[in-house]
Amino acid sequence: MQNDQNAISPQRSLELIQSMIDKAKDSLSHNRFYFLLWGWITFTAIIGQFLLKVVWQYPHHYYVWFLTFVGAGISIYYSSKQNRKRKVKTYVEESMSILWLGMGISFFVMCMLFVKMGWENCYPFFILMYGLGTFVSGRMLNFTPLVIGGMTNWALAITAIWFPFDFQMIFAAAAILFSYIIPGHLLKDASIKE
Repeated sequence: MQNDQNAISPQRSLELIQSMIDKAKDSLSHNRFYFLLWGWITFTAIIGQFLLKVVWQYPHHYYVWFLTFVGAGISIYYSSKQNRKRKVKTYVEESMSILWLGMGISFFVMCMLFVKMGWENCYPFFILMYGLGTFVSGRMLNFTPLVIGGMTNWALAITAIWFPFDFQMIFAAAAILFSYIIPGHLLKDASIKE
């Protein structure tokens, strides 16, 4: 008798499943913003640094990385705006927030380490971290392009270590393209199709 009272009707079961699908679509759309924002900011900074250092031989080529402060401000604003609208966070959204907070802290710590150790081989490590973040995100979202992007980054990190710093920047730009920008644009298509 107790089991009959707790049973869900077929109609209610379908509504519950549809609700979960809608939340997954919303999660894909929400994460797309961050992949594209950080993808384009990072890609622009890397290409900008390459042009400033290699083409124009500007001694302060690293100034272009101040763009990341703009990205941080936009991320904080967008996140706080979304959190005010959203009453409940899904498990995937909460996990993604924790993952990327940890990734952000790790990038900051790596930068502090490179300040002390020198920047000549920083990009293979950054590419490695890009790969980790996108691979785990892809597995959590069950989105193959992010998983492939992460694995591609690991191969690029291994390859980049054999090249001088100037060329490592090109590998890093390719890593961002394959792990953030292309999957970020494909996330839109995935959220529409599902």
